[in-house]
Amino acid sequence: MLELYQFESCPHCAKVRRKLSELGLDWISREVPADRGERQRVEAISGQPLVPVLADPDHNMVVTESEDICAYLDEMYGPRARRPREQGQV
Repeated sequence: MLELYQFESCPHCAKVRRKLSELGLDWISREVPADRGERQRVEAISGQPLVPVLADPDHNMVVTESEDICAYLDEMYGPRARRPREQGQV
């Protein structure tokens, strides 16, 4: 399941939350402190203290920066994403 490292009042995080909702994706919110100095968990995941950070364990990916995260979500999960054919489809 997708994990979003974020805090509620961050406008960049809100942009990613809107994209996740727009695509109807299931995800978990990992709330982090607003103080960058207290974001050791985010740094351990992404190598830097800034949010948002998206972790996609299904694809072994970690993406930073709201624009890059939204583009990644569109590419991997959007309506034009390549999906494996379901059994019986031609």
